Amino acid sequence: MNILVCLKQILDPEVPVRDFAIDGSGLQADPNCANQMTNIFCENALETALQLKDAHGGKITVLSFGPDSVKDSLRKGLAMKANEAFMVLNNTGHQPDSAATAKVLAKAIGKMEPFDLVLTGREAGDWGAGQTGGLLAEELGLPYSAFVDEIEPEGEDRLILRQQTDSGWNKISAPKPVVASITNSDHNLPRIPKTRDIILANRKPLTSWSLEEVGISEDELAAEQQKARIKLLSIPEGKSDCEFIEGDSLEDKIDNLAERIVAIARSV
Repeated sequence: MNILVCLKQILDPEVPVRDFAIDGSGLQADPNCANQMTNIFCENALETALQLKDAHGGKITVLSFGPDSVKDSLRKGLAMKANEAFMVLNNTGHQPDSAATAKVLAKAIGKMEPFDLVLTGREAGDWGAGQTGGLLAEELGLPYSAFVDEIEPEGEDRLILRQQTDSGWNKISAPKPVVASITNSDHNLPRIPKTRDIILANRKPLTSWSLEEVGISEDELAAEQQKARIKLLSIPEGKSDCEFIEGDSLEDKIDNLAERIVAIARSV
């Protein structure tokens, strides 16, 4: 089975509030305010692919669209035992939205050999939009399933996708090729690569394409971005006002506190 896993590099979502910053444009987070890391849901997707490969054989390719630093995420994918790594370099200085990302990824996939299965993470840990998988399927003209946590072959031409729901899960029979966005579960906790595999991954080739090489210009990418624009990002100002509730007894304090809460709620 030939599997493609799309990886996204994001700012560490555990960055302390005191360190988080917005860049000078006021439109995106400062990329230097925290470490860059692979989106955890993308690692769940890669683990799902690796389990398929371990059980049934095949080949796994990892693909990313982003600045030069995404090489770190791709090399981690190789260390986890993906076979090949490709990237489309984004040197525009701007973070593309889901629609633009899906279009670029689809263009890159069109340059590769055919895949039986294309996986993305359920959502990214930065914006949490959860749209790239579905938009990518639309660009590729393929069926799509979201919130998948386990995949098994069904004969030669189909796959069984286990999809999480509010009340349990569905099992979906889908024809190859298919796109699925992977959510986290006990079945797909990302494996930790061995030190030797990390060293070997740094020696493996990594193919990098420019936007023009995959068939999309910076102007086309900018036009795609016009469909959904961020007007302004800001960090809320914290308030440290402290008010003491007085009273002659505990009951009086409780009553006074309740009255104060109601007054504040009415003033909002």
